[in-house]
Amino acid sequence: MKSSITKGYDLIGNIAIVKFVRRAKTSNKKGEALKLLKAHKSVRTVLEKKDRFKGRLRMQKTKWILGEKTKESLYKENGCQFRLNVDTCYFSPRLANDRFEIAKSVKKNENVLIMFGGVAPYAIVIAKVSKPRKIVSVELSIECDKYASENVKRNKFEKKIDLIQGDVKKALPKLKRKFDRIVMTRPNLKDSFFNIAFSKIKKGGYIHYYGFYQESELKKLKELVNYESMKAGKDIKILKIKKAGDIGIRKFRYRVDFRVLN
Repeated sequence: MKSSITKGYDLIGNIAIVKFVRRAKTSNKKGEALKLLKAHKSVRTVLEKKDRFKGRLRMQKTKWILGEKTKESLYKENGCQFRLNVDTCYFSPRLANDRFEIAKSVKKNENVLIMFGGVAPYAIVIAKVSKPRKIVSVELSIECDKYASENVKRNKFEKKIDLIQGDVKKALPKLKRKFDRIVMTRPNLKDSFFNIAFSKIKKGGYIHYYGFYQESELKKLKELVNYESMKAGKDIKILKIKKAGDIGIRKFRYRVDFRVLN
């Protein structure tokens, strides 16, 4: 749906979240919302995106425009279902392909750690697509952890996925086990959290690290990964750097896949 007053929209199950241009009139917003409801039969609520995701808990602000007055979504992806509140729990449908790609890379009987697990989309898609031994998903937000628990039960992976609610810096040092693969779906914070990841990865294990950069800054991303590994006394081999999604004008979410050799 193209429009002169919208900058784009995301469909998250029964909810459409639209970014309107500045000074768009309320009547015009409702008109565009009505078009969305007619074009997408599964959508029952249209919200306006008022601000970007912010803070450690990655929350956003939206405003109801038309349809059912709810901010709770039921979203389906990769044969899985996820319930979440679109304001209080960070979730991007644009990462569906990335989640599937990560899941396909997981080998049989691997132990997998998801840092900043949210409502457990990566954990659940991995459990659905591959055959890991165990997945541990850690999330700071109590609200997101509540939805994660519901989602694990909804998808019937209670025996495969363990959820931990808490700060990764405090929760992970308490775990004695190490992991074959770590997915660092980190928020855009100053702390890279590499020290935590390196302390929990097995020799020969894989780490998937995400960072927000412009295309011209890719050298910085590679330098960061190499610097942090050197600081931790780890030898690594970078396997791939690829775009996992767009963030803004000429700014992207990049994923670095690398193996820890020692």
